[in-house]
Amino acid sequence: MPVEVTWWGHATCTVQDSNIRVLTDPLFVRRLAHLRRRRGALPPPHAWNADVALVSHLHADHLHVPSLARLAPGTRLLVPRGAPRAVPGLRRLTRLRVTEVAPGDVIRVGDLAVRAVPALHDGRRLPVGPHRSPALGYVIEGEARTYFAGDTGLFDDMAKEVGPVDAALLPVGGWGPYLGEGHLDAGRAAQALARLAPRSAVPVHYGTYWPIGMDAVRPHEFHAPGEEFVRLAAERAPRVEVHRLGHGESVRLGGAR
Repeated sequence: MPVEVTWWGHATCTVQDSNIRVLTDPLFVRRLAHLRRRRGALPPPHAWNADVALVSHLHADHLHVPSLARLAPGTRLLVPRGAPRAVPGLRRLTRLRVTEVAPGDVIRVGDLAVRAVPALHDGRRLPVGPHRSPALGYVIEGEARTYFAGDTGLFDDMAKEVGPVDAALLPVGGWGPYLGEGHLDAGRAAQALARLAPRSAVPVHYGTYWPIGMDAVRPHEFHAPGEEFVRLAAERAPRVEVHRLGHGESVRLGGAR
């Protein structure tokens, strides 16, 4: 059975594998603080349906408590270890089955194994708060092995830590005109792709949210990362099939090699 990936915008995706629906970094709002959703319709209610939701790190555009509150009662929620202490709102989500994980942990969900892997990214809940949690990626192992990178920079042991994968959901941009440390732009994402060598890839985390009033500031950083990643991936990882999805668009990928 093929794996189906739907990109809802930003880092929010649904991965369907082995009859299990996995939702990544749910974000279902038109505005978040100084950010507004500039492109793509909001994910429809059926996007909220998941057997398990994965949160990669504590930043509010990835761990968004009001969006998590829309998940159905009983949904499994994996969060970085220490997240409930750092984000008190998580403790109010008593209808969800919250599990704290750290790199190396493996959680079984039906016929899937979800493995937490390291990410190179700031794990704090910004802009304030002393508590840190590890930033994570996840490898979803079922009919295929799908890597959701969350937010991460390029690091030396990435391929070793992630292991062999069939598909990679890689961030290629951000939500502002400049990317800080601990992020992948299109070029670094193409380098990551060459190291990971999956069969297929989907670029995410671009072209969705942008700071209010900054539409004319470096607009290239909003519009172009997806196309740039496709171009650079063809140069640096030509054997990988890249699927640049529109918001709400899905693609079926083959199973494990």
